[in-house]
Amino acid sequence: MRRTTVAVGILILLGVAGCSSSSDSSKPSAPGTTSTPAPSSATPPAQTNTAVPVWAKVLRQPVDGQHLVTQQRKWVVTRSSDETGITTIVDKASKKVVVRHVPATGFVAQSPVVIDDRWALVEDIRSEGSDPQINLVRYDLSTGRKTAPGGLPKISEPEIGAYDGTFAYSSTDAKNRSCLIVASLAALSSRTVGCVAAPGYVADPVVSADSVTFSEIAAPETAKRCKRVLTASLSGGPARPVPAATKCIQWSGASVGGATVWSEVAASDPDQYQSKAYLRESADAPVRALGAVATDTILACGNWILWETRTVGSTGEESFQINRWTAGLDKPQRIYSGKPGIALTPMTCQDNTVYVEAADLSGSPTYTEAIAATAS
Repeated sequence: MRRTTVAVGILILLGVAGCSSSSDSSKPSAPGTTSTPAPSSATPPAQTNTAVPVWAKVLRQPVDGQHLVTQQRKWVVTRSSDETGITTIVDKASKKVVVRHVPATGFVAQSPVVIDDRWALVEDIRSEGSDPQINLVRYDLSTGRKTAPGGLPKISEPEIGAYDGTFAYSSTDAKNRSCLIVASLAALSSRTVGCVAAPGYVADPVVSADSVTFSEIAAPETAKRCKRVLTASLSGGPARPVPAATKCIQWSGASVGGATVWSEVAASDPDQYQSKAYLRESADAPVRALGAVATDTILACGNWILWETRTVGSTGEESFQINRWTAGLDKPQRIYSGKPGIALTPMTCQDNTVYVEAADLSGSPTYTEAIAATAS
């Protein structure tokens, strides 16, 4: 497995995301299978409400307790802080536990959990030792029964991007190319969006209501290394490059309604925790600089694109913010400002609602509080 993301150190301290990164130089795993077209997601209606949302408190727990992975209209998904990351799915109405997923020995659970009204997809990885593996399990939430998601190209990297029941990941085809796959959780149908020849690979998939955005890395571990961001419609068609502000140092991004926000940071930059963010409102629109962004935190939800930023005070204490943008706004809108000492996990989106955990590590006992805001 390769290193596919730069994790913002303070954002991963809660362990909710598990061990989703790996070395940049390892080889792809076994080839995937032939894919079939995946259904497209409907584009949400045009955004008219730009009022700053009110954040609702969802779950408050000790740092070493349960953490919110996501919340769906019927289900609440949490993960424990134990070494393997036991995943629990609870019926919101009855409070009944329908799934308690315990990874096999040597495996660790990953985020996200892809979920819809009936199905849930859980990923476990074993990254240590000479035989790294990635396992996917699909649960039928009406019965609690689990099966392997047969018929899909085999996953080759642990990163999964998800938007409700649509998800994207990388696979390795019969030509030893790394390919970006978009799949439907319910139908277990899929299509190949794009491929890159070895030793290059695809990474950083982010799915929105109408698009998938991802990166291609060419010539890794060499002086000619090049990383660029591409986006494709979920309804079909090839991926197209997002014109960069600086060639070959794009990192990750998100697209919705034809607009893309992405970040850029060089692999040689000593501070890869922070990137420069940019916006193009359409493929041929001029680039707009958005300032600094916490690397690998850009997300699409509803008609909005959101990202996290970090500021350091005069005493060296960090604080985190969440900004968002949608078509029609002249500049990004700040929707969350954390107090110094409050750390944020990466955001997730489900049913047009953004979820994030804010961790207070300054007091005793330390705790985390999952909060949510409607994005539509």
